[in-house]
Amino acid sequence: MVWAVNQQIARGKRTRIWGGALLCLLFLMLATPKIPRSSKNHIFADMRNFLGVPNTLNVITNFPFLVVGVLGFVLSLQGNFFNISFPGEVWGWALFYAGITGVAFGSAYYHMKPDESRVMWDTLPMMIAYSSLYSSFIVERVSQRIGLSSLCTLLLVAFLSAAYGRAYNDLRLCMAFQLIPSIAIPGMTYVFRSQYTHARYWLFAAGAHVLAKFEGVADKKIYYVNRYLISGHSLEHLCLAMVPVLLSVMLMYRRMKVQRLGDHKERPGRE
Repeated sequence: MVWAVNQQIARGKRTRIWGGALLCLLFLMLATPKIPRSSKNHIFADMRNFLGVPNTLNVITNFPFLVVGVLGFVLSLQGNFFNISFPGEVWGWALFYAGITGVAFGSAYYHMKPDESRVMWDTLPMMIAYSSLYSSFIVERVSQRIGLSSLCTLLLVAFLSAAYGRAYNDLRLCMAFQLIPSIAIPGMTYVFRSQYTHARYWLFAAGAHVLAKFEGVADKKIYYVNRYLISGHSLEHLCLAMVPVLLSVMLMYRRMKVQRLGDHKERPGRE
């Protein structure tokens, strides 16, 4: 009887999560115009070359992604340094850090010669990282089963979104993935209670992500204000690298508040 009730609760949570996601996606596609790619998207404020490296600062500011990505991946699988309690979390966090590592290589490769043929190497690893991060959040807040199913679904959607953007010259789905950390995660923070301490680091990471996006939009203005020292896009890379850093600090110091009795136990209340 209890098992049946828990199963019904889990199905209800799954329905709410995916129903809300589908409604948001439908609203996005119906309410917004097509966003085509433009050659202007590949022109950045700082195009300087140092030591023979094209677009040097936009390339080398990806190095922090490599450091935190490799370290995070190893520590996620190692199992002692990060406080990861469930197998579903291991898969999600390991793939998140693998995606961050991929960002380092993909973004550097793209910025050495920004054009349409290379841009997907820049965006797809980040979409994979976002998918894994969101699934880890669901494992922590909702349940392991729903989190793992979300991981598979989101990875599939990430690849389909990339293919759609490439085939139909429409960036809307790819841009929607960039909204996951800054909108969906903070929103769900107040719906599903965390079982760990230091959960506020999710909000810190979302704030760093929002700040990074503003820096990217203000690429030329920031470059002009600081007298051509560093551009907004390079600062965007550095600020985005703070997202996995903040989440790594959370994983190091967090502790389980209350031992979970079941993977589908109802968790009422706010954080």
